Amino acid sequence: RRSRMLLNILLLLVILLVVRGIARLVRWFLLWLGRGRRLDGAVDMRRINQDAVRADIEAENAAAGVERLTRAQQAEVIAAQLMDRELFLADLHVGWYQVVILFVIGSMAGLVLEELWMLITAGLTQSRVGLVWGPFSPLYGFGAVLLTLVSFGLRERGARDWQVFLASLALGGALEQLTGWGMQTLFSAESWTYAHLPDHITQWVAWRFLVAWGLLGLVWAKLIMPEALYRIGSPTTRRQVVFVVLLAAYLALDILMTVACFQRRAERDAGIPPLNAFEAWVDVHYTDEFMSNRFQNLVVGREL
Repeated sequence: RRSRMLLNILLLLVILLVVRGIARLVRWFLLWLGRGRRLDGAVDMRRINQDAVRADIEAENAAAGVERLTRAQQAEVIAAQLMDRELFLADLHVGWYQVVILFVIGSMAGLVLEELWMLITAGLTQSRVGLVWGPFSPLYGFGAVLLTLVSFGLRERGARDWQVFLASLALGGALEQLTGWGMQTLFSAESWTYAHLPDHITQWVAWRFLVAWGLLGLVWAKLIMPEALYRIGSPTTRRQVVFVVLLAAYLALDILMTVACFQRRAERDAGIPPLNAFEAWVDVHYTDEFMSNRFQNLVVGREL
């Protein structure tokens, strides 16, 4: 027992060190992206007030021989940061740059949260990815993007909380219905079903999850979305633009490849042979066994 406990402690320390190393690597990479050749006219307007307030406070403390900021001074810096955020969002026009990054963050964060939820509630440890390459679940990515576009638009119009709730509820229900119907109709695949729930509306929509979408939209609009857009910012260097363009191209290719793999899986179940060299290559490299192992929560083809 002691050796097992010691092994678990060592494993936890290793995991913490790995996470810390990854965090440092990501921080260094983001700083590297921001040091490239600057775009014409690009100015980062996100830290003007907070930097000015912090500089004034630090100058006062230095003159008084004080090193640390007091709680009141920290509150002043936070208030200046919130002011910077509101000024930035007031001038922001959400475009492809923010959309691509939000899609990646939403796809990865949603996948992690879903797998943790299934582990806690059902004790299941299974791959719940939605694309053939990378740790992405596009349903959450599209949800994050659509919630952002809708809530940001409602924010600009001064919408009330109940309006944000209803809009998010309708958006989430439409996204689940369209995705579930499309998967079954086009690829004979099913990732989830609410048919067994007493409050289901359709096979892929249930009242409890509509309410969850509405509440998620409220939290997103009030807490997550403003800070996420503020942190993402707008591109100021050519490196940032090139990186996000390459990221978008990779995601587009990943989505197209996933569609091709599911299409061939459905056609193989129907006994349709490959019609060209690409489809033959897909059949060799993305077999039924690969698809089952990769998408462990899916019921596909004859299984459905």
